Amino acid sequence: MTCPTSPTWTLHNGDALAVLPTLPDASVDCVITDPPYNSGGTATSQRVNQTARGKYVGSNVKHTLADFAGENRDQRSFGYWMTLVLSECLRVSRPGASALVFSDFRQLPAVSDALQAAGWTWRGVIPWFKPNTRPQRDGFRRSCEYVLWGSHGPLARHPDPVYLPGLLQGSQPSGKKRQHITQKPVAVMQELVKVCPPDGTVLDPFAGAGSTGVAALAEGRGFVGVEVTPHYAQVARERLADASTEAGA
Repeated sequence: MTCPTSPTWTLHNGDALAVLPTLPDASVDCVITDPPYNSGGTATSQRVNQTARGKYVGSNVKHTLADFAGENRDQRSFGYWMTLVLSECLRVSRPGASALVFSDFRQLPAVSDALQAAGWTWRGVIPWFKPNTRPQRDGFRRSCEYVLWGSHGPLARHPDPVYLPGLLQGSQPSGKKRQHITQKPVAVMQELVKVCPPDGTVLDPFAGAGSTGVAALAEGRGFVGVEVTPHYAQVARERLADASTEAGA
């Protein structure tokens, strides 16, 4: 499906639960994804009326990045929805594959439950330290998000063993390099994709602006992504096309 000198990529514009059932069984080697967190806002009015931009972008921020869908679920529906998505991801993954799922502190229990309920073997949590966070008066900075790790049964063995860090560090891109409201640093994603066997394929059912795919291609892995918001699907396609050209150069 892929080769080390010319990794391939595919980007589907659609809802994850509509697209994932169309993918073949046991066709990818790793799942790495940053789903909408659906955190905060306990009242129905807050969840229904608040946009992702309203939640994540401060009033003093100048950028005009597009909104994205999927941030309005309550806690119970979020957990059930994540279980459905991760169950499909398990079916699509080969035995031995890893799943890496981003979460904030609020959703750690729900994502952990969903990962295990979907059939993944629980492996642990990798903190992601973000140096550029605002201080909180009389309290602690929210300097970390988290990557929850599971596997499809026993872990796949790499031909050449890899030893990956248990703590990630990196700030979100800024200025013109930032193309999504919740964009993850490519350097951080490149550390994560190394858990995928060489020449394997990475799946991201919430591709956003395509950072997982850009990292996968840079590391010689193939990529299959799904993104529901048309604007970001187009941004991801452009970034993946550029990254594919660079990887094949």
